[in-house]
Amino acid sequence: MKVKITGIGSYIPSEIAKNEHFGNHHFYNEDGTRFGQENETIIEKFKAITGIAERRYLPKSLNTSDIATFAAENAINSAGIKKEELDYIIVAHNYGDVKYGAVQSDTVPSIATRVKHNLKIQNPTCVGYDMLFGCPGWIESMIQANAFIKAGIAKKCLVIGAEALSRVVDPHDRDSMIYSDGAGAAVVEATEDTGGILSHFSATYAFDEAHFIYFGESNNLAKKDNRRYIKMYGRKIYEFALSHVPDAMKICLEKSGHGIDEVKKIFIHQANEKMDEAIVNRFYKLYDKAAPEKIMPMSINKLGNSSVATVPTLYDLVLNGELEGHSIKKGDVVIFASVGAGMNINAIVYKV
Repeated sequence: MKVKITGIGSYIPSEIAKNEHFGNHHFYNEDGTRFGQENETIIEKFKAITGIAERRYLPKSLNTSDIATFAAENAINSAGIKKEELDYIIVAHNYGDVKYGAVQSDTVPSIATRVKHNLKIQNPTCVGYDMLFGCPGWIESMIQANAFIKAGIAKKCLVIGAEALSRVVDPHDRDSMIYSDGAGAAVVEATEDTGGILSHFSATYAFDEAHFIYFGESNNLAKKDNRRYIKMYGRKIYEFALSHVPDAMKICLEKSGHGIDEVKKIFIHQANEKMDEAIVNRFYKLYDKAAPEKIMPMSINKLGNSSVATVPTLYDLVLNGELEGHSIKKGDVVIFASVGAGMNINAIVYKV
C-alpha cells in the first residue's frame, strides 16, 4: 500500500498588492524610531533580497476558513472522490479567522470544523482538526495523514494549508511586505499505485529558537494600539534555516533510498528567494554538487509568503503546468521542505 496525493487544488486571491502599495507607509524600527531610509530605497532593497514584486490579499468579505474551503473543493474535484468518503480534514494555519478590521482571532470552532460545515459533509466520522506548526504546517499535516493511512485509521484525508497574513501584519513594520494570503489543499489516499510518500523528517528547535517568530506590538509605539502582529527576527531565521534545513532534507532523502541525482524538483516554502536559493545550494553542497538549473520552482515573486499555503499552491501550479519552465510527471522524485515558527523544520520525499 502506498500513500499518494490523488487530488490537488489551491485558491489564489484576486487582489494584487504590488510593492508600490507600500510607498506611503510610515516604517519604524522595533524601538519606535523612524526608519532612516526613504520608502523607495526600502522597497528596492526588499525586492532584491526577497524576490517579491507583488503579493495577494483576500477580499474583505472572506476569511481563512472560506479560502481553505475553496482550495478543498478544487482538490476534491481533482481527486474525483465523494466528499463523504473523507476520514480526516486537517487544516494547517496559524492565526484562525481574523475578520477584516477585527482585533481578535476566532478559532472556535476550529477552521477544520468550519471547512467541513462549508463543504456540507454529513458523515460524523469525518474528523476535522487544526494543525498549528508554523509555516511547515501543511507538510506536517501530510506526515500525519500518511501515518493515519498506514496505520489503518484512515483511507482518505483532506490536507489543507490556509492563511490570511494580511490580517495580522503591522503596517509600520518593513517585514509586512513579505506576507500574503492563500490556500492549498491535497486529497491523500491509500493506493496500490507506485510511489507516494517515501520518507519524512521533522524537528522542533525551541531551546534558543522558540521566539524567533512571535506576536508583538506595532513598531509605531507612539500610536495607542492594543493589537498584536506577526513579528520576526529575520537575520536569526535566515541563519537558522541555512544551518538546519539542508541537513533535514539530506536525512529525509537518505531515508527514502533515492539519490540526489534522482531528485527532479524541490518544493520549498516560499519565505525569501535569496534564503531559499541558499538552502538549496547548501543542500547540494552536502553532496559536493552544484544545484541544477530549474530544480526549485518559485512563486514568491508574484504570490508572496502565504505561510502554510505556499508549498501546496506551488505544487498545484507546477503539476497543472501553470508555472512557466517547470513540469513534473509520474515517476518523478520530488522533495517538499519547509521552515517556520517553532522553530520547526520538516521535509518529505515524494514520488509522483
